[in-house]
Amino acid sequence: MRSLHGCPAPAKLNLFLHIVGRRADGYHLLQSVFQLIERGDTLDFDLRADGRIHRTNDVPGVPEDADLIVRALQRLAAAYRERHGRAAPGIDVAVHKILPMGGGLGGGSSDAATALMAANHLWQGGFSDGELMEIGLPLGADIPFFIYGRTAFVEGVGEAMQPVDGPDCWYVVLEPGVSVPTPAIFAAEDLTRDTKPVRIADFPEANLLSEFGKNDLQAVASRLFPPVAQAIEWLGQYGAARMTGSGACVFCALPGEAQADQVLGQVPTRWRAWKARSLMQHPLKSLLQNNEL
Repeated sequence: MRSLHGCPAPAKLNLFLHIVGRRADGYHLLQSVFQLIERGDTLDFDLRADGRIHRTNDVPGVPEDADLIVRALQRLAAAYRERHGRAAPGIDVAVHKILPMGGGLGGGSSDAATALMAANHLWQGGFSDGELMEIGLPLGADIPFFIYGRTAFVEGVGEAMQPVDGPDCWYVVLEPGVSVPTPAIFAAEDLTRDTKPVRIADFPEANLLSEFGKNDLQAVASRLFPPVAQAIEWLGQYGAARMTGSGACVFCALPGEAQADQVLGQVPTRWRAWKARSLMQHPLKSLLQNNEL
């Protein structure tokens, strides 16, 4: 096999996001439940013979040498050389982006995770999921989750995960039209950093419309970016609306596709909006296992 095309890189939602402390090095300690959803970017991979790692298409605002995909593959190639005693074959990557940047959906991290899993398969690298997670973690705290590949209760800086049963539901997601820079949110003086920790057993898995917890980053993002606050207020008419990650996207859980369609039909034209079903497992894992790509 010399190519893998149409590899999914699904988005994630933070069903809640609590900041429970801060390490001495400045990294924030969090608790969250990460939920994969059935919407995301797709990537195409083709082997090269010259060892080069190359992104074949432009991604607006993301130079090739700064792209998490390229950087992750460079780290994988270095690990490959160390393990196998020879250079990795090289790879071409085409990225088909539909997820907004600065949306809190983990798009860049998901793309990098998909690249690591696909290249490991094409290169026959033999790296375990745990090893791929270690390779990806220095580039982004969300990358290990996407390699982990299922709904998870997440702690630490994002690297400690335990499986949980997330809701089987549909989400309506609004894109408020702004890109929220994560560093600006975490640097805010009024960010809550001492939320009381919860236990994994506290998460109400069965209640998909539960208002469990909150997003500690939401108040800061809403203050700095008023369109986020406006989207939360509007979507709150239909359920427990909440921002995901550090923003800007806002979501609401609904019990079925018909209800999601009803909400979508009411969305003001100034916002982009879409629906997505919850995912129990990363779709790339089964595709690779069954050689279905």
